[in-house]
Amino acid sequence: MANPIIEWKVEGMDCNNCATSISRFLERKGLQDVFVNFQTGEVRFRRDDAKLSLDDARAGIHKLGYVVATGQTQRRTWTLERKLWVSAIFTAPLLLNHLLMAVGVHVAFMHNPWAQLAICLPVMIIGVWHFGVSAFKSIRGGVPNMDVLIFLGSSAAFIYSLIGAILGEANYIFFETAATIITLVLVGNWLEKRAVEQTTTAIGELTRLQVERARKVMPSGTIVTLSREEIQINDILQVNEGDKIPTDGIIESGLVTIDESMLTGESTPVDKQAGDSVIGASVLITGNMQMRVTATGRDTVLSQMIELVKTAQRDKPDIQRLADRISAIFVPAVVSISLFTLLLGYFAFDLSFKQALMNAIAVLVISCPCAMGLATPTAVMVGVGRLARNGILIKGGQTVELFANLKHVVFDKTGTLTTGRFQVSHINYRTEDHKFVHALLYALEKHSSHPIAQSLVEAMEPRLNGTQLNLVAAQEQRGLGVVAQDSEGNIYKVGSRHILSAGNGHVVELNEDEHLYLTQNDKLLATVSIIDDIRPEARRAVSDLKDAGLHPVILSGDHQLKTSEVAFKLGVNTFHAEQLPAQKLEIIEQLAQKGLTAMVGDGINDAPALARAHIGISMGNASQAAIESAQVILLNPQLNNLPIALHICRLTVKTIRQNLFWAFAYNIVAIPIAAVGLLNPMWGALFMAFSDVVVIGNSIRLKYKR
Repeated sequence: MANPIIEWKVEGMDCNNCATSISRFLERKGLQDVFVNFQTGEVRFRRDDAKLSLDDARAGIHKLGYVVATGQTQRRTWTLERKLWVSAIFTAPLLLNHLLMAVGVHVAFMHNPWAQLAICLPVMIIGVWHFGVSAFKSIRGGVPNMDVLIFLGSSAAFIYSLIGAILGEANYIFFETAATIITLVLVGNWLEKRAVEQTTTAIGELTRLQVERARKVMPSGTIVTLSREEIQINDILQVNEGDKIPTDGIIESGLVTIDESMLTGESTPVDKQAGDSVIGASVLITGNMQMRVTATGRDTVLSQMIELVKTAQRDKPDIQRLADRISAIFVPAVVSISLFTLLLGYFAFDLSFKQALMNAIAVLVISCPCAMGLATPTAVMVGVGRLARNGILIKGGQTVELFANLKHVVFDKTGTLTTGRFQVSHINYRTEDHKFVHALLYALEKHSSHPIAQSLVEAMEPRLNGTQLNLVAAQEQRGLGVVAQDSEGNIYKVGSRHILSAGNGHVVELNEDEHLYLTQNDKLLATVSIIDDIRPEARRAVSDLKDAGLHPVILSGDHQLKTSEVAFKLGVNTFHAEQLPAQKLEIIEQLAQKGLTAMVGDGINDAPALARAHIGISMGNASQAAIESAQVILLNPQLNNLPIALHICRLTVKTIRQNLFWAFAYNIVAIPIAAVGLLNPMWGALFMAFSDVVVIGNSIRLKYKR
């Protein structure tokens, strides 16, 4: 049995480099499935005490400068907001004096260098506390972060000014620069923190949907109240009008109307009755019911949604990898450029040491590696959250990028382009014993999960009239049908015409309107004609995908005539009928060689095809099997969600590109400007403080783009 996954809440992570430091520490210790999300403060890994105990892992994270929160963790007194307020109060007189001097107004008291030192010292202490400790621990962890640059820049200004105060050289003193750098960067951190919270609202919204209490019906008929953690599989729960449904289950009794919009994105309430499945956290609008629990905890649809949104950053798009490689060497490169600026300015261009140092400090404080690290995760978090609010679950940034660049979309016909609600239009009997045919169809098809099989079971059940057959060794063969035998060794088959291929000399005349074939020892007993309507939204969805530049393909095991009719009605020019599972895989491989290909199916019967395509899209199946077999799950089985998903994914990738362009362009332009002395360090600190906010703000815009 695999070791359990450990989940911790870690305080103190401010940027992507913070998360990288913790990830590297845990991975170097040999832990598996490490995932760190600085936006949500979550750290997850697979427990392995042989490599690293939990206490050692907690201690190691603490050494890096972060705190693993526990139930007893006290709220930190010195929050970022309080540090900012104290710094701002002490920085204000220094900065105001500097500005007044620039316009010829002098305040005698502020000309005293020791007075300036006294005012600057509290700000510097906060800077060392907030940036210095983080910088030191990031270097020790092997991943130097942005705080290294801020600490070096502010410390250089402070130490140089301190030397000036000791020597009595007024021209050496610029305590206001050291204080302003720290305060402005704290402003940026505060704005960034507020902005990052906006990118993770989808997680909070989904988490708040969870129901804390449920009413359980005891065998005696009494009702007791349980907490969410106490609910167990097969418990019978009472849900009344206006209640949130506590967890996933099946209705045992009652006629109800349920609002599932918060989970599936479908605004129209749905009517349900006994036997129908219900999703936890949806709202019972009218009626009351008793339901049997089928999933609890992490296995519920809502928990899976939360999990997928939380782990959206685990799988990085290709577009981010270049930024990651640059970020890894960014801080050492900027420190080198800053040192080169100092030496070149002083020795080659005859600048004063103060001016050369100011230029070098400006290089340090204007550089911003965090913008590159934030470009992708913030956009992915917002995009995936927006998809989740539309009932579209998508697995990570890599899938978002692939979806945005799709060239082909392959549809399974039955239950995907069609409703999957089949009706038996005609049975052509080749035997006089009609009751035996009905019982045989029922006995065979109840072993299949295919929508046609389920519809046949429902249609045959009223026709049994007490006739029951006991079949053994029943086996479903994907793409063919169901095979079983009775106690006398007779072999029965039901399925497509492919089951007739080994007919032992029996000649069978096939008609295009006959869809299923029932045989006994390869002798035809009956054929079944079925009707399946096209989904009402299918034509519009296919048209929208074609307008977006995608090539739609229908891939079906159904008859040529039936498949061609559906293709013609939907305006699909490319279709393949009567395909066995192996043939479907070959076609998908051929399409995949020409461009990125998505397969849209039900997540169970089409699992091999879903796995072989670049992206598997599960339609109308919110089960654990669907979530595991596909990269995209449509909780609301409406085809018009496909164009919506495509549009949001393309907007997300566009936002990532905009963010990366800004991050690269900002640093490419700003660093040379600072190096040649055209930028005061205080302005550099201001621009740097807002560079991250620009990236995050652009990601937040993704929430509202149409």
